[in-house]
Amino acid sequence: VHLAGTKSSTPQHISRDPANLPSSRQYPARFAVPLSSAGSAPLPDGAASSLGFGEGVSLEFSEVIRKRRMVRRYTPEPVAPDELAGLVRAALRAPSAGFTQGQSFVIVTDPGLRARVARLCGEESYLARGFEPWISSAPALVIACTSEQAYRRRYAEDDKRGPGVALGWAVPYWYLDAGCAVMALLLAAVDAGLAAGFLGVADPPALRRLLDIPSAVEPIGIVTIGHPAPDRGSGSLRRGRRPEAEQIHWDRW
Repeated sequence: VHLAGTKSSTPQHISRDPANLPSSRQYPARFAVPLSSAGSAPLPDGAASSLGFGEGVSLEFSEVIRKRRMVRRYTPEPVAPDELAGLVRAALRAPSAGFTQGQSFVIVTDPGLRARVARLCGEESYLARGFEPWISSAPALVIACTSEQAYRRRYAEDDKRGPGVALGWAVPYWYLDAGCAVMALLLAAVDAGLAAGFLGVADPPALRRLLDIPSAVEPIGIVTIGHPAPDRGSGSLRRGRRPEAEQIHWDRW
């Protein structure tokens, strides 16, 4: 998890490895994340209830599924850094092939940096269609990334295919796993009483340069997060939902 909205111009990293965790003195205090001896990062105080873990669950899972929608307008109210960190940690709980954990996220909260990301993503095209400036005005942008290299490296390990053996996957599962992580993030936002949207990356190389994303890491999409404001629904919704009989098949197509 990389935090790009801090006082430092360089995204700051929350490590899963206790040996790699900077001391809290090197962080703004609000981003200091203690790790357990097992190496897993616990949720910040209060985040467990907001994410639906343990006591204080506000929504049933089925309700979270029903309420999830793409929101393209937000209030100016910021989202607390510890809450954002908790949401992204929920995304890191998504499955990954071989437990590769090849997904990573850059959290952008700085207004100037958000505006630059929005320009790279063609926000003006949304304005021309009557939408609000929903990318630059979202209190937080979470750039979802994946690494093909991480999967190839993992499957070259002895407990998988071993070194020197081609991966040979018919499907690039690093993208599937990234989609799982993004969906977990979208649902966590709903469960926390927030709203979220998603958009693709129009110019991955430019976004990589802007946010100092390593060359082996690919930004695949951006999740906008904030407190919901009345917004204009997508015209695509007029299509309605396809009949389940066209999408669900038992035993055979």
